[in-house]
Amino acid sequence: MPHSQSEPLPDRARGTRPACDAQTLVALHPDLMRLARRLAGSEAEAQDLAQETLLRLWRRRGDLANVADVRAYGRAALRNLYRQSLRRAPHLHLNEEDAPSIPPEVFASLALSDLKSAIARLPGDQAALIALVMAGETSPAALAGQTGCPRNTVMSRLARARAQLRRDMDLAPAAPVASLF
Repeated sequence: MPHSQSEPLPDRARGTRPACDAQTLVALHPDLMRLARRLAGSEAEAQDLAQETLLRLWRRRGDLANVADVRAYGRAALRNLYRQSLRRAPHLHLNEEDAPSIPPEVFASLALSDLKSAIARLPGDQAALIALVMAGETSPAALAGQTGCPRNTVMSRLARARAQLRRDMDLAPAAPVASLF
């Protein structure tokens, strides 16, 4: 239904969306990583591709206020960056202006945020066991003593939690989940 002249347009239609913030990009990271893994030849290339895309989006975050779907825009930017990398000779180095302007710890923060979200989505009993493992407790007998569950129950819950974390974090089925902690 068209708006009349007297009705104010919604903020989105007037183009007054807020600029893209860090939380928006953090939320976009897992989606970009999944796409990058499908496109790239290795995990390292996929990480580089997703990180470079996030860096470019961060540099243009003010312009993203005019973008209706930041997720679709980010995915298109990643695909374009991938295509550019295919055309670029492998021996060419990044220009100084293309060098990352964000400290490397930002990427660890993004990964930690993804992990926290994945753990939060686990059932409570599994999340509690993973928290104990992250705190350093690895003995099934000690975990059983702390939780009051039988040892075999602890083992099966940990196995299910680790399998779910592998899926959520896009790890290979045999990858050690401990590398995430």
